[in-house]
Amino acid sequence: MREGTFFCIDAHTCGNPVRLVAGGYPALQGSNMSEKRQDFLTHHDWIRQALMFEPRGHSMMSGSILYPPCSEQADASILFIETSGCLPMCGHGTIGTVTSAIEHGLLRPKTPGKLILDVPAGQIRIDYEQNGGKVEKVRIYNVASYLAHRDVTIEVEGLGELTVDVSYGGNYYTIVDPQANFPGLESFSADQVLHYSPKVREAINKVVDCVHPLDPTVRGASHVMWTGQPTQPGAHARNAVFYGDRAIDRSPCGTGTSARMAQWVARGKLGIGEEFVHESIIGSLFVGRVESEAAVGDYPAIMPSIQGWARVTGHNTIWVDSEDPYAYGFEVK
Repeated sequence: MREGTFFCIDAHTCGNPVRLVAGGYPALQGSNMSEKRQDFLTHHDWIRQALMFEPRGHSMMSGSILYPPCSEQADASILFIETSGCLPMCGHGTIGTVTSAIEHGLLRPKTPGKLILDVPAGQIRIDYEQNGGKVEKVRIYNVASYLAHRDVTIEVEGLGELTVDVSYGGNYYTIVDPQANFPGLESFSADQVLHYSPKVREAINKVVDCVHPLDPTVRGASHVMWTGQPTQPGAHARNAVFYGDRAIDRSPCGTGTSARMAQWVARGKLGIGEEFVHESIIGSLFVGRVESEAAVGDYPAIMPSIQGWARVTGHNTIWVDSEDPYAYGFEVK
């Protein structure tokens, strides 16, 4: 019995996939996207699992669903789905969603070149540049970002003692900067990132609590960022972000870049109005900027922006049939 038919637009943002589910998705209950995220997780999470995991997806698969706006001033809302769950915010996912939706006429902005979007983490603004039918660039004015925990010492099996920061940019990131037991990303293979990241995540969540002061449903240090020296001209830093169980972000990571800028501002390495060019593990770049100061509860924070690009790779109609023994996806661990 066919459980659902989903029309998808597949794209990638600077190398990381974005599957926009443009048809077949359910209506959600709630007055804002945070509440609707909880409704999706409670009643419809099988859709995320079926579309993101193998055999229809893979460990790095990330996607989104475009919904009507929750607030009067917004143009639309976005729900983020990926192998790691249903995220409060996703930067590369937003860039890919906006690009796919604008190019396919699914999103008609009130003001050309600008959007206001409701997301589970709050509300974001978008500037985009279009050349003919193609969206060339998207800049996200992201949610307030802040350094949540500074200089936390953890013990990681196989590496030893690490001192890390935890920073928020729409998700919570454990940031591992170069130190005695981690010389830098340039000395780490992708296999090592995949091996040690779950251990770091488990260790950090045992010693600190990460709960957003304004939304208690946003909790837990879910992502791990390993940092190192850039290889591309103009880049200030390089990173590899681990998420889910076996995923490394191929893009520079939008919420991760926001979290990194918040960390650098808190440590006096970056100023208000300054740009921060972030390099991914494959060499692609996001151009970040610290727009202004802000606050998240009692924490000093910044308002960051991130600019990147995406390319549509094709259309995909996906069936989910309950008679398929792998209808709801799997992941090899």
